[in-house]
Amino acid sequence: METAKAKLTVLFDPPFWIGLFERERAGRYEACRVVFGAEPRDIEVYACILDRYDRLAFSPALAFDPETDRAVSPKRAQREARRQTRPSGIGTKAQQALQLQREQGREARRVLSREARDAERDRRFQLHREKQKRKHRGR
Repeated sequence: METAKAKLTVLFDPPFWIGLFERERAGRYEACRVVFGAEPRDIEVYACILDRYDRLAFSPALAFDPETDRAVSPKRAQREARRQTRPSGIGTKAQQALQLQREQGREARRVLSREARDAERDRRFQLHREKQKRKHRGR
C-alpha cells in the first residue's frame, strides 16, 4: 500500500514568517516555501492550506529512502515532538529541494533573458538593414 505524507512547518525566517510545506509520496520528496509576512494565526494557516495547497509550486521531486512505519515508544514520540517544536531552522531535505527549485528558476530566467536579448539584437539588425536599403535606394 502506498502512503503519502504532508507536513507544514511555520517558522520565523527574519524578517518574515514562512510556511514550509513538505510532502513525501512514492519515495519522492518535494518542498515549497510560502511567505506569510506577519505571524499568522491558526485560521490564516488553515485558510492557506485549504485555498492555496493545490496551486503551490513545489520543488522538483528528490528521491529519498522512505522510513518504515513502526510502533514508537511514548517517550521516543515525546522526545521527537520536543525536537520538532524546538526552533532549529529548515531541514536539510527541504533546503536541498528549495535550492533545486531556485536553481531551476534561475536557469529559466537565464534562458528567457537570452531569448529576449537575441530577439532585440535581431530587431536592431533588421532596422539597420532597412536603413541601409533606404540609403542605397536614395530615399
